[in-house]
Amino acid sequence: MPATWPCPGPADELAVVFDRARPVRLLIVPPLFEEMNRTRRFLVETQRQLDTLGIDSMLPDLPGCNESPQPFAAQSLGSWRDAMAAAARHFGATHVLAVRGGALVFPTSLPGWVLEPAKGASILRQLLRARVLTAREAGREENSADLLEQGRNHGLELAGYQLSAALVAGLDAAVPQDEGQVVLRQAALGGSALWLRSEPGEDAAQSANLARIIALDEGG
Repeated sequence: MPATWPCPGPADELAVVFDRARPVRLLIVPPLFEEMNRTRRFLVETQRQLDTLGIDSMLPDLPGCNESPQPFAAQSLGSWRDAMAAAARHFGATHVLAVRGGALVFPTSLPGWVLEPAKGASILRQLLRARVLTAREAGREENSADLLEQGRNHGLELAGYQLSAALVAGLDAAVPQDEGQVVLRQAALGGSALWLRSEPGEDAAQSANLARIIALDEGG
């Protein structure tokens, strides 16, 4: 079910929630950029599976993403960290699952899991590479190093997202912030990683495996 939560900024944000006021309450922090879109159906299906296993879950929008009323260009890793901390407080989260780039912005005070955490520089390289290839196909020559410098100073449009200078610089330096959370690898879920596919997808078996791992680790 959709729900709203009070996010730092001008307006409330949306979240997909499965909430029956049960003791275990999992905040899911999604990947960043296109990986978020490619895995959303997978994460919602994981929520459904968790619901059958007696675990509440909340999947909040990052400010500037999905249905968010906030501008993407105003975001930074810091604003996303503040937002996820606010979501955890509002929903009373007891545990966290951060996926890929979500490991750069999740509330590290919560116990939980990080699925294939990604370094910010790796995410940024992928975005820069895609822009360089697109420019080349259009007959323009662009250079990743020059684009990165431009982005650090003035911001940069990458993959349809207008990144602020703060977000570019933050990504370039960011490493996953896990502090004792369990690191999960794709091999434990089976199948290929959904965030690598060209289009959004889902895999019920992977969702079921992820939900079972969480429930078993938690003692459910």
